[in-house]
Amino acid sequence: MSDTKIITVIGATGAQGGGVVRTLSGRSGYEIRAITRDTSSDKAKSLAAMPGVTVVAADLDDVSSLEKAFEGAYGVFAVTNFWEHFSPAKELAQAENIAMAAKNTDVKHVVWSTLEHTPSHHDCVNIPSIDKDGVEYKVPHFDAKGLADALFTKHGVPTTNLYTAFYFDNLVHFGMGPKPDGDGGYALTFPMPADDLLPCIAAEDIGACAAGVFGDESLIGKTIGVSGENLTCVAMAEKLATHLKKPVKYKQVTFDQYRSFGFPGADDLGNMFQFKSETNKAFVARRDVTFAKTLHPELMDMDAWLTKHVDTIPME
Repeated sequence: MSDTKIITVIGATGAQGGGVVRTLSGRSGYEIRAITRDTSSDKAKSLAAMPGVTVVAADLDDVSSLEKAFEGAYGVFAVTNFWEHFSPAKELAQAENIAMAAKNTDVKHVVWSTLEHTPSHHDCVNIPSIDKDGVEYKVPHFDAKGLADALFTKHGVPTTNLYTAFYFDNLVHFGMGPKPDGDGGYALTFPMPADDLLPCIAAEDIGACAAGVFGDESLIGKTIGVSGENLTCVAMAEKLATHLKKPVKYKQVTFDQYRSFGFPGADDLGNMFQFKSETNKAFVARRDVTFAKTLHPELMDMDAWLTKHVDTIPME
C-alpha cells in the first residue's frame, strides 16, 4: 500500500474530472479522492460506488477545505469552471487557492487544466476587448486560466499545464449543435474560415489524458496540449451528416456576427474563435493528437465520439 498514489480530483462530477476518476478507478497503484461540493448528489453517489474512489466535500473558495482534501495526496487534478460564474477574478482566486493548498500539503504533482493567455501569444489588435471585473480581457475564459499558470509557479507547486481543446460535447451543450437551415436540412454555424483547423476532443478524454500524465514525472514543469482530432468545420459538418443521417452543411458567419448572437458568453466565444483563426497553425501545433494517444490510447476522434454520443445531440 505504501506505493499507492492518492490522486485528488477537483470537478469529479464534471466531464474532465469524471474522466480522471473513471480512468484511474480500480487501476493498481492508485486511490482516488473525488471532490464535490455536495457528497449527497446522485453523481457523487455513483462515484463513491466505483472501486478505489472516496468522495470528499471541498470548496474551491475555501483553502482549508482543499487542504483537507489534498492531505496525503501524491497528485491533484485541478480544473476551474469559468462558465459557472463568468468571472476571471473568481477563477484566478480559485486557482490560487488550489495552488496554495497544494503547496501547504506537499502535493508532488498537479495537473492543471488550462488555456492560453491570448495576449501572450498574439497581438490581438483585431480582437475586441471585453470588460470583466473592471479589467480588459480578450478571451476571458482563456485568459484567466492562462494567467493562473503563473500562480502554480509562484507557489512552487510541481505542475504540468495541460492545454485542452474544443469539446465535441459542445455539440450537445452550449447550443452549438446543428440547427434547421430553413431548407429542410441543418447548418453547423461557426465563424471559423473553412480551411482553418479546430482541435477537438471529448471532454472525458481530457481527464483520461490527465490520468496518463500522473504516470510520467518527466512532464512536471512542462506545458503540453491534447486533441482528439484536428478538423475543419466543413469536415465536422460532413461527419455530423453521416452519423445523424441528415443533411448538415457548414455555415460560416463573421466573428462580429457570432459575437452579436446574444447568448451568454457569445462575445467571449466569438473572440475565442477569432484567436484560434488568427493564430491557427500555432494554436493547432500546441495540441498534439499523437502525443495525446500516448497518454490515452483509447482517445476518441470525432467519428468514435459520434458513434457513442450521436443520439444525445439535440435536433430541433
